[in-house]
Amino acid sequence: MATAASGTSSNSSETARGFALALGAYLIWGLLPFYMKAVAHIPAAEVVAHRVIWSLPIGALLLARSGRLGTVIAALRDGRMLLRVVPAAVLITINWLTYVWAIAVGRALETALGYYINPLVSILVGALLLRERFSRAQMLAIALAALGVIGMSVLSGGLPWVSLVLAFSFAGYGYFKKTVPIGSTEGFVLEILLLTLPALVFIAYLVATGQSHFTGEGAHLGDILLLMASGLLTAVPLIMFGIGARALRLSTIGIMQYVAPTMVFFIAVFYFGEPLNAGKLVAFGFIWAALAIYSWSALSTRR
Repeated sequence: MATAASGTSSNSSETARGFALALGAYLIWGLLPFYMKAVAHIPAAEVVAHRVIWSLPIGALLLARSGRLGTVIAALRDGRMLLRVVPAAVLITINWLTYVWAIAVGRALETALGYYINPLVSILVGALLLRERFSRAQMLAIALAALGVIGMSVLSGGLPWVSLVLAFSFAGYGYFKKTVPIGSTEGFVLEILLLTLPALVFIAYLVATGQSHFTGEGAHLGDILLLMASGLLTAVPLIMFGIGARALRLSTIGIMQYVAPTMVFFIAVFYFGEPLNAGKLVAFGFIWAALAIYSWSALSTRR
């Protein structure tokens, strides 16, 4: 009996720790628009290049402390492994570039919509690429989401391409991550390693042409510190989420993933003052209804 009680206590403690880490990751992601606004005067490509470079030492240090750095070194020598990682690295770069640019130009609401749509797009990707079957609830949720996007396109006079790029790039990123037989942190560091050389070349070009916000006459201490902080804000929540997700049920993670876009929604409307016009209201209404059906279905299936 004592052993069973001890095991139950250990599992509860691990679950609580996992919940705290995953929630912490989503809270950081939800507050990220404030950081993106602070660097809005810096081109998105330069911000993303620094995200890559400053994330590498953090991820490498964590792997070295846990004795798993050798896994990444071995993966670098595996050509087939690298070919699987390249699409994931490309898609997360597209995702980051779109997100940083959208926040900077006052389109945070569209980023929130994109991450609300993301789980439904992931279902669609699973059906198309992994031949997973739709449930009736999932089909209804996807149909409602599509109606929301169409309604926003008609009423706002244009396709919400920012939302769609964010949703599809992250869903595709998740798909390719599943095909790589390596841990989440190791996979992240491997992706960053592949992106480091292009990022360094781009930053060298900016320095050579006098466009860098990190060095030279145009650099300011505030910008330097903000760009260096991009590594922490990129690597830490991803690693926290990777650790936390392992200790939680998928249904729990499924509900928690709405924390960040909900925070971004409120920040965009009440702090950044972005207009919530009829098209966006229709889109969010349909998406929220779709997510309610999707979440209810997921929880019912889990029970």
